[in-house]
Amino acid sequence: MNIAKMMKQAQQMQKKMGEMQAELAEKEFESSVGGGKITVVANGGGEVLSIKIDPAVVDPDDVEMLEDLVLSGVKQAIDQSKAAMQEEMGKMTAGMGLPPGMF
Repeated sequence: MNIAKMMKQAQQMQKKMGEMQAELAEKEFESSVGGGKITVVANGGGEVLSIKIDPAVVDPDDVEMLEDLVLSGVKQAIDQSKAAMQEEMGKMTAGMGLPPGMF
């Protein structure tokens, strides 16, 4: 086993991971809930960029429903960005023989 070669491969992978993370951070993931009444957009870094709420779902007598819809939309958008990150990491580490859960 050549340690210098392994170190070089690790450095290359680290560089590719950084590039991939930067690319994903630029992508946007949109989630719609409540029949499209609430739309949440997050980036690949898991940051919420915008939330749009149709005034038709704003009911002062049922604020809890609105809160639940917003929370659901935010979770879905962030889950989409996390899933994209895991998929890209899986592609990058495929064939490396790493134990499950390593990336």
